[in-house]
Amino acid sequence: MTETLQGDDAEAGDPTRQLLDAVRGRGPLALAELLGDQAFLLIELATQPGILFDAAGGGEEAHTPEHYSAVVGRLHEQQAALEALEARAVVGLADAIRLKARADAMANAAQEPEAAPAPKATDERAERTATRELSMITGASPARAGRTLGRSRRLVESMPEMLHALATGQAAPEKVRSAAVSVAPLSPAQRKEVDRGLARRLPSLDGAGVKRWKREVTAQIEASDPTGAARRHQHARTKRHVTVRPGEHGMATVSAHIPALDAAKIRKRLSLESERLRAHGDRRGHQAIQADTFMDTLLGREDGMDPTRLDIGVIITDRALFSPSRGDLARIEGYGPVPSESLREELRSTLSRRKQQMDSALGQDGPAARADLRRLYTHPTTGELVAMDSVGRAFPPALARFILWRDVTCRGPFCDAPIRQTDHIRPYAAGGPTCSDNGEGTCAFCNDKENQVRSVERSGDTADSGHRVTWTSSTGVTRTTTAEPLSLPDQADERVADDHAQSPQSPESRGLENTAGAEHSAPADDVGPAEDAHRFDPPEHRISLARRLRNARRHSGSVRRRIVRRSSGRGEIAPDAGREPG
Repeated sequence: MTETLQGDDAEAGDPTRQLLDAVRGRGPLALAELLGDQAFLLIELATQPGILFDAAGGGEEAHTPEHYSAVVGRLHEQQAALEALEARAVVGLADAIRLKARADAMANAAQEPEAAPAPKATDERAERTATRELSMITGASPARAGRTLGRSRRLVESMPEMLHALATGQAAPEKVRSAAVSVAPLSPAQRKEVDRGLARRLPSLDGAGVKRWKREVTAQIEASDPTGAARRHQHARTKRHVTVRPGEHGMATVSAHIPALDAAKIRKRLSLESERLRAHGDRRGHQAIQADTFMDTLLGREDGMDPTRLDIGVIITDRALFSPSRGDLARIEGYGPVPSESLREELRSTLSRRKQQMDSALGQDGPAARADLRRLYTHPTTGELVAMDSVGRAFPPALARFILWRDVTCRGPFCDAPIRQTDHIRPYAAGGPTCSDNGEGTCAFCNDKENQVRSVERSGDTADSGHRVTWTSSTGVTRTTTAEPLSLPDQADERVADDHAQSPQSPESRGLENTAGAEHSAPADDVGPAEDAHRFDPPEHRISLARRLRNARRHSGSVRRRIVRRSSGRGEIAPDAGREPG
């Protein structure tokens, strides 16, 4: 297949460019043949690898961890590119079926035009046909195939930046799929606005897990359509439900789709009960105790939990509390951002004067029944919560809770686990201070970072880039995690710089430098750790095809774009300098 394509009437020159031109010129069948050849090669290597995956080298020179890191990285890139290709192919399949259905309808009605079905009805039937076709090809259920088709169409038609990020490996497939699902209620123009907002935030989301990514998508949706927040929340409330999914070995999963504040209360109540029982000597695991307590309480058993009041942190701006149309998000401790409308009613009743007048009726519990208000401040550039310090080794409760509110979930790269411990980024034994700047919320696994990775350290300028932490693995893979902004950063503080051109590029015209290496890119000290999405393998491990593609694109005038932030001097932010209350 490859030789056939290269033998087409293409001008002599780069064989990779000839192959690309031939595939583009001959259409989908040529691409299918090329993918078939690649599939055959990969299947053979997977089933008969020889010494490829023998770490000892089969008697030859041993393979190092860096070698396998390069392989895993290239496989990840190929999977991402195939996901993007599949999205385009699925939409192409549906469009072709729709065009054929329209042509058939016109042919059938050639003699009787008045008998022709309405175009909308024809298109709906074609969409169902495409869904069934996709289901038959992939082996997915029709419902799942329909969701795949809708998600792919939104990516291709309304989210070019995310499709480009998917193809180049800047965003994991599950994250891009999640974004395409979340924007379904928006108009095409609003989806494009969310798409651009997510593209601007990609450097700050380098090490973000799926949950953090979803919270960022939620923030971008609310920013693009603040007036629709109440409508979307009320519609979502009508979809409350409880499901039971059969599991393995006689187990099952019970899940409830309920308002976020109630869900946060349930999670915290179960977690506190589990910690209480373990402190009294219960040897069951934390999660096992939560599951048993959940069952006992719901079924009315003797070991169920007694009713109690919970202290749940809710962070909301004064603007959102009194004028939700501003688009500011609220945040729930241990959960993340939610539309402010979902909390306003409960907060209004809690903070109302009528509620305060009931203190006498509630007796000694009256003051505890009211909400405590605390004023928090956000960073003027990044929108993150800022600054608390302590002189002790252990993080005091107030500082630990502040870090919990700031980080929401574990700050380990791609880790979405709940925060269980407050950890020193620079260990206390190595001189690290006990302060918000040197603290991060982690799960128990990520708190053992000193034994897992080469280094974990603060990066960037505290005064300008916010709370950024760079993790470097034992083989040199680096990922940067950031604190979640309470409000979206001011886009005026970000600018897109072209290294070799004056005008911005479309995703289709951007080069493949990001996937092919840094041999011709900016100097290493000019590129931040979050800007190079493929740091995990050195230049000697680059694939020649990718290098040819990069060089071909480079010669055709493509450039590399990167996000640049303002730079300012290092140092602590004064408690009241330039912050806005949140």
